[in-house]
Amino acid sequence: MLDFTFSLYLGLRHPHCVLEPWESLTTGAPATLVEPPVSRVVAQAAAKLQGCERGLLSPSTLYLFWDLFSLLGRESVAIYLDAGTYPIVRWGAERAAGRGVAVREFPHHNAVALDWLLRHHARAGVVSLIVTDGFCPACGRAAPIREYLACARAFGGLLIIDDTQALGILGHSQGPAAPYGKGGGGVLRWSGVSGSEIVVVSSLTKGFGAPLAVISGSSALIGRFEAASETRVHCSPPSAASVHAAHRALTVNDQMGDTLRYRLAGLVSRFRHLLGQQGVSLSGGLFPMQTLPPLPGLDAATLHQQLLREGIKTVLHRRRGGNLPLVSFIITASHTENDIEKAAETLAYLWGRNASGPSLERMSRQKEVRQWF
Repeated sequence: MLDFTFSLYLGLRHPHCVLEPWESLTTGAPATLVEPPVSRVVAQAAAKLQGCERGLLSPSTLYLFWDLFSLLGRESVAIYLDAGTYPIVRWGAERAAGRGVAVREFPHHNAVALDWLLRHHARAGVVSLIVTDGFCPACGRAAPIREYLACARAFGGLLIIDDTQALGILGHSQGPAAPYGKGGGGVLRWSGVSGSEIVVVSSLTKGFGAPLAVISGSSALIGRFEAASETRVHCSPPSAASVHAAHRALTVNDQMGDTLRYRLAGLVSRFRHLLGQQGVSLSGGLFPMQTLPPLPGLDAATLHQQLLREGIKTVLHRRRGGNLPLVSFIITASHTENDIEKAAETLAYLWGRNASGPSLERMSRQKEVRQWF
């Protein structure tokens, strides 16, 4: 069974035999009292990778957004939310809204609309919190971070980024030899920006295969966050296994991350090329998540089941705010060229059988002929 459902983009897995040993999986105490000794090392390495002064680990991004909006909401603030922002970020913003904070949404990746909102609603003494995902898999584009940051600076605000998708994938100095850029530091490195007005929250699960999260920013803000965090008082820190997995992942990234990213970009390009030759257009750009457009007369759930019967697992989902189900392939560096070719061939065969397009019908007949030999 070929699996295109898991989001370990660089293919990093961390079996216990390759991790540093630990005496206890968890401390049994809240994070504010005790953390695995290597936690500070990992947090600082992750922050440096992203271009920030200081970082702090947490079991999940939900904990971090819960605390971040609680901390910032103690002051006079207003939240300006990109329409494409991930649900977990929204949950944190909704908590702030429940406490009386104004939350306004602006069209996805539209810095002009954001500027208009700020000009009409920003008030002296009210800190504007501009909130966005660093990268959107649905449209295959990075957020206009430079423009958002300019808005934050112009109105004395903060830019808050969920960079879960981009961390480990995007980096600096993008070019033919590094399609995703180098280093894997995420959207700040990709955009070439930094500053004390930026707060970045990222899970290390997708890019680095470690189930924990980090909040990164200026030393002053992260210090305030650590002192005020409610989840660090009431919840355990990340497990020792998770922290050691993150430590190993960052080491692997230093040693061969660019090689893995180059391989991943090649596999995604190959998949898009093979299907493009057969008239199948995919959304997602060069990002590992490749999504099929709706096919008239074919329900996505039916196609999903047909692929499953052919031995290919895909993601059946709906886009936020959308009603139509979609089928996506998540490609990782651990897939092989044979995996990609089989998936593309099978998809084109099924697509052609259902769509009856001329080029796809030809590929369908070719597969049927091969099955006789």
